[in-house]
Amino acid sequence: MNVGKNVLITGATSGIGEALFSLFSKHCHTMYPCGRNEDKLQQLKERSATCWPLSFDINVTEQVNLAASQVDSIDILILNAGDCAYIDDVMAFNAADFARIINTNLTSLGNVLAAFLPKVNKGGQVVLVSSAATLLPFPKAEAYGASKAGINYLANSLRLDLEKHQIGVSLVHPGFVEIPLTDKNTFNMPFILSAPEAAQRIYKGVMKKKQYIHFPKRLTWLLKVLAFMPQFLRHRLM
Repeated sequence: MNVGKNVLITGATSGIGEALFSLFSKHCHTMYPCGRNEDKLQQLKERSATCWPLSFDINVTEQVNLAASQVDSIDILILNAGDCAYIDDVMAFNAADFARIINTNLTSLGNVLAAFLPKVNKGGQVVLVSSAATLLPFPKAEAYGASKAGINYLANSLRLDLEKHQIGVSLVHPGFVEIPLTDKNTFNMPFILSAPEAAQRIYKGVMKKKQYIHFPKRLTWLLKVLAFMPQFLRHRLM
């Protein structure tokens, strides 16, 4: 059984990140939960005997670097923090929302990788949480989808370059998960999972060092099949 890992999770104060924190803590790993909510981080610290919370905004380079200076080594680096906003009126394209989502979900990963990747031990793992939404284009998802598609490429490219450093990379494609970000969705979310259910699937995949973790498979495989349909048919469906 794999125990005793140093695990750092961004976006650990809610949703999938918090559920992952609970699961890794349960299996006796040393935890570095990260987020902006200091009160929530303190609550997490009280739930684990080996917990070292780090408070920072992933978009602020100075804060990220300061947090990284408090960490000696990492075995599993989970890049989970993110945000979502929809482009409700494409003809009044919200450039500010687009930039905010791209910066938070994708550009900020540069800050985190620059600061924390040198801390990852040989034999360690970097886990990037993307989205099954990148398997097909969805209406109003220009900002969110583009940012998560960028994570896909980033993960797959990192895997090539980190191989010589003996560091693995896992790309995660969750389907719909009951978290604060999806609470505002007004559309049907098929096969939706709870955050603990999603965390369980991610945990199992990470501990097996899988390169690609996707769930629920009845949704992700359906999207993959639809992606092979002629574009005009897929466009009508979407």
